[in-house]
Amino acid sequence: MPKHYTIYCDESLEKGEYYSDFYGGLLVETQNIEVLSDRLLRKKEELNLYAELKWSKVSAPYLQKYMDMIDLFFSMILNERIKIRIMFRQSAIQAKGLSEYNKRNGYFLLYYQFIKHSFGLPHAPEIDEETYIRILFDELPDSKHKSNLFKSHIYDLQQTKDFKSNQIKIRRRDIGEVDSKKHVLLQCLDIVLGSMAFRLNDKHKIIPEGASRRGKKTIAKEKLYKRINKNIRIIYPNFNIGISTGIRDNASNVFIDPYRHWSFRPQEFIVDEEKFK
Repeated sequence: MPKHYTIYCDESLEKGEYYSDFYGGLLVETQNIEVLSDRLLRKKEELNLYAELKWSKVSAPYLQKYMDMIDLFFSMILNERIKIRIMFRQSAIQAKGLSEYNKRNGYFLLYYQFIKHSFGLPHAPEIDEETYIRILFDELPDSKHKSNLFKSHIYDLQQTKDFKSNQIKIRRRDIGEVDSKKHVLLQCLDIVLGSMAFRLNDKHKIIPEGASRRGKKTIAKEKLYKRINKNIRIIYPNFNIGISTGIRDNASNVFIDPYRHWSFRPQEFIVDEEKFK
């Protein structure tokens, strides 16, 4: 029988002081979505979390509840039911010689690279029949024309050499946009993605103007980030959030690994020393 996967995608923080252009993705076997979502929704109800889960909503009164949700979410990742991929760009590394087209469409061009490479789909286990990929984006923040053009390029990925060699198929009806309020898996992804943008840009150190110490919300977010990092370190004891996760002499790990980071670098770039930490 054919294999069916669904990828949920989100993005965060286009321009950061140290790191920018954050993209996040979650891959799950389509047949498992309902049972995994039901477990998370039951946990939300148990914790009286009836609103959408979002990194921007993390605060001291809700910290423990968010930690409990993240622990459950990572238990699914550790049990290899869910795969997470995070991509970002170091702000000091700037692409060289960009055309006006590339400058205008950088958001979608980077998103395309994220979908094409970060999940290692050409390394998915080979089966006798096709593997079908459904891709669901959190609502894209651009014009309908640009969004539809981007989706056409995603559809055409199946014509690339690596995708064809492993019988990876993407149907037009399987590329869409969704409302994160209705998808708890996407909500949990938002928390992980937001935590990485927060920590890599040293937002845990921010002291409000006129204050002498950090705000309670900032402290709560730092504690939630540390909980997320603790869960990741169960997989990678020496995990470094600011670098690409290694393949450990096996390119198939790009698909196999339950959690990975990708610090994107263009082929040709210049370095702005002032934007390093």
